[in-house]
Amino acid sequence: MRFTIRRERNTLALAALAFALGGTAAVVVSGSIAAMAQTMPMISQKGREFRPGDVSIAKGGSIMIVNDDGDLRHHAYIDTDNFKFDSGDQEPGSKTVITFPLAGDFDVLCAIHPKMHLTVHVK
Repeated sequence: MRFTIRRERNTLALAALAFALGGTAAVVVSGSIAAMAQTMPMISQKGREFRPGDVSIAKGGSIMIVNDDGDLRHHAYIDTDNFKFDSGDQEPGSKTVITFPLAGDFDVLCAIHPKMHLTVHVK
């Protein structure tokens, strides 16, 4: 796997993108995470809800979760037998990218607000 990185702050996002591309492509980044966000579904965390609450993506695809609450912290996680993800605490305005390497239906929950639920269908 070969990476050409022009902005170090995008390293984690680049790794997720390269994984989604099968790990064999050379990736050259000249933009920001905002430019990458145009190619993946954006999920808003606002009012103690994920909006939209249901999304479909291709295997290896990613979603971006944005904390749009002005004063609430969130904490997105997935906990299945074959796939786990934990964002840690997400401050207002923060963005988190989740890449799904496996097909299936995944529930994304908030560890702080137990009624928050997002279903990601990965085909």
